[in-house]
Amino acid sequence: MSKITAFFTELMRKYLPDPFVFAIMLTLLTMVLAFAVESRPVNLVVEDWGKGFWSLLGFTTQMAVILVMGYVLAAAPVVNRFLNKIANHVHTPRQAIIVATIVGCVGSYLNWGFGLVIGGIMARKLALKVKGVHYPLIIASAYTGFTMYSLGFSATIPVLISTKGHAFESSMGLIPLTQTIFSAPILITSLVVLIALPLLNAAMHPKQGEKVVELDPVVAAQDSKPAAGAGELLGDEKTLASRLNNSRVLSLLIGLCGMGYVGLHFYKGGNLDLNMINFFILFLGVLLLKTPLQYVEKVNEGVKTIGGIILQFPFYAGIMAIMHGSGLVESIAHVFVNISSADTLPLWGLVSSFVINFFAPSGGGHWVLQGPFMIDAAVKLGASQAQTAMSVMLGNGWNDLVQPFWILPALALSKLKLKDIMGYTVVSMLLVGAIYASTMLIWPHL
Repeated sequence: MSKITAFFTELMRKYLPDPFVFAIMLTLLTMVLAFAVESRPVNLVVEDWGKGFWSLLGFTTQMAVILVMGYVLAAAPVVNRFLNKIANHVHTPRQAIIVATIVGCVGSYLNWGFGLVIGGIMARKLALKVKGVHYPLIIASAYTGFTMYSLGFSATIPVLISTKGHAFESSMGLIPLTQTIFSAPILITSLVVLIALPLLNAAMHPKQGEKVVELDPVVAAQDSKPAAGAGELLGDEKTLASRLNNSRVLSLLIGLCGMGYVGLHFYKGGNLDLNMINFFILFLGVLLLKTPLQYVEKVNEGVKTIGGIILQFPFYAGIMAIMHGSGLVESIAHVFVNISSADTLPLWGLVSSFVINFFAPSGGGHWVLQGPFMIDAAVKLGASQAQTAMSVMLGNGWNDLVQPFWILPALALSKLKLKDIMGYTVVSMLLVGAIYASTMLIWPHL
């Protein structure tokens, strides 16, 4: 295991660029492929890119909000105390790796934005507490839990296709969650990942005598310092302004209003979409942080983790526009569909989704591109629509382990570089791929 880990770590260190550079290179590669493979004229390729560049601003905002709100929840005092209690029972580096992975897995299963952040926070706590923990590995381990979102409550595609009025309802109907994320094969897959992934990550920890990079407590303390002037916002506690800023009553009232709306929404048969998820975690954060000022301060901290998302998502929107306009997605999907049968379509759907996710690292946007071809193939081959949709979802979650875009919040929290942790996530990707492929091979025969 040490040799495999060392190989991929050194490979990433030498050749992996910054995530933004990766996005630029991927944009240029997509342009070349559109021209060379699809014979799309260069001027039209550039037009596709420019027109699509800002096409996902609304979705970009949703992504940014869910990450910031996830940070606020993960940093709330009640959650922080809970994480501290867990950390107090961890005493060895391998235990720390296992716990960080499990926290990342469970958090991402519940909500992907929450999981992306809480895993990193847990990893930093453990890296400070447990002597001898290899810091890049524990951050990478916490991030690998992100793959569990594709199996959990916030898995975009299953939630979408279970919602009345979704874009492909006329061709595939409504697919209840009991046939996707709550089906027995997916629940078993979730359990297998939850057990196997932490053990693999722990096995990658450097042995005694090998080089270990620990988190410097001095650097961590400097990173944790509040921004200059932040304490001055409290002002004189006797003033009306200060009392309003620190009013628990105001937070309680507006928080209860938010929870009341959520309750009414579902009581009247409303759907669970991304806006409702954001609404819920926003006002849950307001309640947990207790005062308006504390909530604002945590939001300001969380905003630091999304700079890369805001910068890079428009580039991926442009890439997706090129792929759609040129027909590249259709060509990639057809390569795999043409060699599929009803029993193997989920497997090849998984593999093709893995490839496409490099260019479209968003569950919803990915499904808009690949979904029509997979739905049509499932109809022609007589394959299960639920299994086909989940194959695309799992391919998305599998690829996210090596897609630099979603690692950005982890890098922002840890102050590490992409090349520091990607070697470890590549190894985890190999294990997760084997698990997901096994599920897609076995499921059609059950």
